[in-house]
Amino acid sequence: MFNAVDHLIVAVRNLDEAEENYSKLFGFKSAWKGEHKEFGTSNCLFKFKNTYFELLAATGTGPGAALVQHHLDNTGEGLIGTVFGAEDVEDVAGALREKGFHFPDPSDGEGSNFKDKKIRKWKNLFLPSELTRGLFAFVIQHTEGELIGPKLYTPASISRLDHLVIQTNDADGFIKIYRDLFNIRLSLDKIVERWKARILFFRLNKTTIEVVEKSDDQHPQDPQDKLWGLTWDVESIEQAHKRLLSEGVDVTPIKKGMKENTLVATVKSHTHNVPTLLIQHLK
Repeated sequence: MFNAVDHLIVAVRNLDEAEENYSKLFGFKSAWKGEHKEFGTSNCLFKFKNTYFELLAATGTGPGAALVQHHLDNTGEGLIGTVFGAEDVEDVAGALREKGFHFPDPSDGEGSNFKDKKIRKWKNLFLPSELTRGLFAFVIQHTEGELIGPKLYTPASISRLDHLVIQTNDADGFIKIYRDLFNIRLSLDKIVERWKARILFFRLNKTTIEVVEKSDDQHPQDPQDKLWGLTWDVESIEQAHKRLLSEGVDVTPIKKGMKENTLVATVKSHTHNVPTLLIQHLK
């Protein structure tokens, strides 16, 4: 049904400031800066090997601006949405409607890059609330144009999304949606006693969706899912760490990761309230 975690969305107050901060964090410049006039928002995009990352600000009036402003007023800056990619959103809509779900028809979208005036077009399918369970999540099909990333990702820059973390209070219900309905592969379902949590790993296009259910937070009668944080893959965490410190980014010392043969460091600034971890998978 889905072919990728297409992109992640972060709500920010000041788009220029956020763009500058994330350029320092990622180690390269943004690929796109534009606006959605009909939604009242402006955005900035960073391209990675397996996904892209969207900074979104309310700069006008419309449903998008209202969504961003509501998040800023109630939660502050931070992760606001996740978007799944599909080859044909009409096929996705048809498959979900056959299962009894109701939602609006896919809608067309178009954007112009302020940097080079190039056009991109897409189709969006907004998922019903019984499937998103508190998340702002939708499906996208890119129909025209391309987002061009850096010509070269250096060992010191961030090259790909390793995994995103979602908190849930209903792991069984999450599995029924993401594995059984969305057909995303469930690769791990494990109780971690020291965390007092149940951990799920879903795999989609070389990206992991990590789902955490705390043992004291199980409410299947009122299921809620929440985006929590991101882990970014780097070729050399030592070089990335050195680069970030030189840019004035606060980052913790490098240490061994929970997963065998990994090194990790936590980014403590410039993230606009997105919990952010760097990871290097050792050969």
